[in-house]
Amino acid sequence: MLQAQLAMTSPSGPGVCLGLCCHCVWESSMVLCTDAGLREFPQGLPPDTVTLHLERNYIRSLPEGAFRELTQLRELYLSHNHINTLSSGALRHLSSELRLLDLSHNLLHQASREEFGSTLAKTRLYHNPWHCDCTLQELMETLYLEPETVNGIVCESSVRGSGEGSRWEDPDGAGEHSGQPLVKLLNSGVNFCSLQRKTTDVAMLVTMFVWFFMVIVYVVYYVRQNQAETRRHLEYLKSLPSPRKTPTETDTISTGF
Repeated sequence: MLQAQLAMTSPSGPGVCLGLCCHCVWESSMVLCTDAGLREFPQGLPPDTVTLHLERNYIRSLPEGAFRELTQLRELYLSHNHINTLSSGALRHLSSELRLLDLSHNLLHQASREEFGSTLAKTRLYHNPWHCDCTLQELMETLYLEPETVNGIVCESSVRGSGEGSRWEDPDGAGEHSGQPLVKLLNSGVNFCSLQRKTTDVAMLVTMFVWFFMVIVYVVYYVRQNQAETRRHLEYLKSLPSPRKTPTETDTISTGF
């Protein structure tokens, strides 16, 4: 990897080899790391990279700050990897000049607006095992999705509807919308955020009822305990012997006569 980093920072002509896996095309500021066997995001990329190809590797995650130095980046191809998580700050550092972001054919299950930041790039997210919920719905409404690929964003699992379970079930459960394109569900009137709020309201009502019930039980218990304590105290007082009358001085004189 060290040799790759050194080669990448010393342009000596078009087609410079980056170690044994990546090549730079300096005339177009393109870095080609396709089918390179990479298991991690490569380090030491030229800061003037405009197009970065990382397709068909074994990358599992994007570290925070991976694109911090790539201020010229306009096209980023990450399809056909094993990406299943996005660090909170990874995509937020993408260049404002980015025009294409390809994350298709990965293992992304969940993602949020915070992870993508304010990117305006055309985005590809199809062929990922998405769990459809309010967070994903909000993300879809924020991103500029490539129109011809949007139907490929399919729910592998989803939030369950009323009667199937709660918002907090195991996301590995399929849910009622499994296998359906997310955009078609949203166009048909499905609102995962409304379902989440409804379920949250029900959960709050249940929590308040349980809390109220526990308060009542405690009050009843406290009153009964006080009553039992009062009865024991009265029974104790009744069991005490009556105090004898102390002879007075008058009684003593009368007895003398």
